[in-house]
Amino acid sequence: MTQIRDTKTQIDSDIGIIATDVHKWYGNHFHVLRGVSLTVKRGEVVVIMGPSGSGKSTFIRTFNALEEFQKGSIIVDGINLSHDIKNIEAIRREVGMVFQQFNLFPHLSVLENVTLAPIWVRRWPKAKAEEIAMQLLERVGILEQAQKFPGQLSGGQQQRVAIARALAMQPKIMLFDEPTSALDPEMVREVLDVMRNLADSGMTMVVVTHEVGFAREVADRIVLMADGILVEEATPEEFFQNAKEERTRKFLSQIL
Repeated sequence: MTQIRDTKTQIDSDIGIIATDVHKWYGNHFHVLRGVSLTVKRGEVVVIMGPSGSGKSTFIRTFNALEEFQKGSIIVDGINLSHDIKNIEAIRREVGMVFQQFNLFPHLSVLENVTLAPIWVRRWPKAKAEEIAMQLLERVGILEQAQKFPGQLSGGQQQRVAIARALAMQPKIMLFDEPTSALDPEMVREVLDVMRNLADSGMTMVVVTHEVGFAREVADRIVLMADGILVEEATPEEFFQNAKEERTRKFLSQIL
């Protein structure tokens, strides 16, 4: 444990996530992550792109133990991700996640969805949780929807509620797993605008997405994954205009 505390002290200033040689198998045969390594600095926006089945979503879900990995190491916010439930809980308190599906509680109002975790996990008084929730709903542009239920909202509005809910825990890092893939095209922009504003505020973000415009404009780095490996990482300009790897160029030819 001393070693972990020392590591936290050393990397707190500039590193949010360090994943080193991460491997994951499903069963005995499907090797979904094949030694993936990635470092994410604090305040950095890293976009992960790649074809379906490349391991992108699985990889970021290992960052908060939604997926187990069998080999390698992951340090998040200076905490070594292990099977120790205390470490997992500590990491989950500092890492927010937004999924493809909104996963809102249909029987709770928007406000209740956003305040639930702060009240039960952070142990905040209801008044404090509601005050912060209302500020966040205003930040994501749906303050007027606070008393409605998820079923009364559009898909884009529901995803913005999901972002506000994740932010309500005041995370240091935000993970986005294809947050616009379940939305109708006209609703995509409103969610991406919220994410752009979040990036502008200095939030550390790892985003799995196929949204090329967002990647070009917002990412500090873009990572291509394919067949369970990290193929290439580069700045947006280098990635889209001067990709070094043939696998990257093939992927770009299919999406651009």
